[in-house]
Amino acid sequence: MPGRGQILLRVSAVPRQANGLYRWQPKTTFRNVSTRASSIVVEGKTFPTDSHTNVTQTIIDKIPRRLHLTPSHPLNTLRNRIESSFPSFTAINSLSPLVTPKQNFDDLGFPPDHPGRSLTDSYYINKDMMLRTHTSAHEVQVFRDQVERWLLIADVYRRDEIDSSHYPVFHQVEGARTFDLTTSEKIKQLEAENGAMEAKLTSSNIIIEDETVVGADNPYQIEHDPYQASLVLANLKHHLNSLILNLFSTPAGGDKSEPLRVRWIPAYFPWTGPSYEVEVLFQGKWLEILGCGVVQNHTLVRSDVNNRLAWAFGLGLERIAMVLYNIPDIRLFWSTDPRFLSQFTDGKVTTFKPYSKYPPCYKDISLWVDVPSSDEASKPAQLFHENDFCDIVRDTAGDLVEDVKKIDEFVHPKTGRRSVCYRINYRSMDRSLSNDEVNVIHGKVEKSLLDRLSVEIR
Repeated sequence: MPGRGQILLRVSAVPRQANGLYRWQPKTTFRNVSTRASSIVVEGKTFPTDSHTNVTQTIIDKIPRRLHLTPSHPLNTLRNRIESSFPSFTAINSLSPLVTPKQNFDDLGFPPDHPGRSLTDSYYINKDMMLRTHTSAHEVQVFRDQVERWLLIADVYRRDEIDSSHYPVFHQVEGARTFDLTTSEKIKQLEAENGAMEAKLTSSNIIIEDETVVGADNPYQIEHDPYQASLVLANLKHHLNSLILNLFSTPAGGDKSEPLRVRWIPAYFPWTGPSYEVEVLFQGKWLEILGCGVVQNHTLVRSDVNNRLAWAFGLGLERIAMVLYNIPDIRLFWSTDPRFLSQFTDGKVTTFKPYSKYPPCYKDISLWVDVPSSDEASKPAQLFHENDFCDIVRDTAGDLVEDVKKIDEFVHPKTGRRSVCYRINYRSMDRSLSNDEVNVIHGKVEKSLLDRLSVEIR
C-alpha cells in the first residue's frame, strides 16, 4: 500500500461512448489514497481521527439542521402529533447524536460480529465515538435514569443506498413504559387502565385485526409472569392503536368516513419478546408502520431497572410523513426551497403539491473493483462495498443524485477480476441540470472514487 498522500496511476486512453452516458476518458488505477485530517470538528468539539474515521463533512453539516425541531416542517408537525398522543410521557427530543460504540451496540446486546458495527454501515468519528444509528443508543441510560414513561425522538445516521426512500440521515421515534406490578393493587390499576382504553377504542372509527397469539414462535419471556406480561402487552397494543388512529384517522386527502383498518403481525426483534409489527391500510395498501414488543428483561437489568416489566416501540418519521403528506422523495425533507417549505403549517397535514419535475440526467460508471496497487499486487485490496460507493457519490454530488442503481456485474472468465456498473441519476429538486454541468459533477465523482476506493475505471 502506498504511503499517505501517494497516488499510483496507470493511464491509457480508452474510448467511451459519446451518448450522454459515456465520454472519452483515461483509464485510471489507484490504491486507496488517504487524505484524512488529524482531527475533525463535530458539534463544536474537536476529535482525533484514526483508521475508523469515515464520517464526511456532508454528514457533519447536517447535524445542526434538527428537522424534527424546525417550526412548520412536516417532521416537526408529526413529532408534535406523536408527542400529543402520549401526554403523560416525558418527551426527549434534543439529545446529541454523538455516542460511543458501547452505547450504540454493546449495551443493547449486539454481538461483536454484527454487520451494523462495520465501517460500511455506520459513521464513525473515531474508534471511540460515532453517530448513533438508532434512538436505542440512549435506551439504557434513559431507563437507568428511572424515567417510567418516555418518548425519544432524534436524528439517526446510517450509510445506505441512494434512492427516493433512503437517506443517510433520518429520524426515529422510540417510546417505552415500565411497570411495577409487584402488588395486587398495581395489577388492578393496570387492568382498569386497559379496560378504559379498550372501551374508548371500541367506540372509535377503527377496525383492529389482531389474531396474534403468544406461543412457541413468539413466547413470553421465562423471567415474566405470563398474566402480568399479558397486561403489559395489552397496554402496549391499546397505546399504539390509539397513536395510529390519531395519525391516520384524518390524513390529507383521506376518506374520513371509512373506518381505519390496523393489523398486528408477529415479528422477531432481539430486544423485545413477544414482538410485533403493525400495519395500517392506507389508500388501498397495507403499510408497515412500526415495530414493538415487551422489552427483554436483560435490557432492564443492564439498566439497573429491577422487578419491572416494560414495553417499547419504534417507528421512522420520514416513512410516515412521506405517506401522510404524499412527499415522493426523501431528499425533499432537506430542501430549503421556499416552494417546499411554504406549503406547510405547524399542526396541519396537507398534501404536498409538486412545484416542478425536472428531467433526469443519467451517467453510467463501470469499475474494476478490489484492485491492488501496482507495486503491491501480492497484497489483498480493500474490499469494495456498495455503501462506500454510495457514500462517496453522495458526499461529492450531494442531493443532486436522485438514485444509484447497479445495472451490471460480472467476473472476467480469464482474469477473475470483478466488474460492476452503476447508473447514477442526477436530478435536482429545484432546477434543470445541463448535460455539461452534470459531466463536470460526474467527473468529480469519478475522481473521488479513484481517490478513496481500490478501483479502476473501465
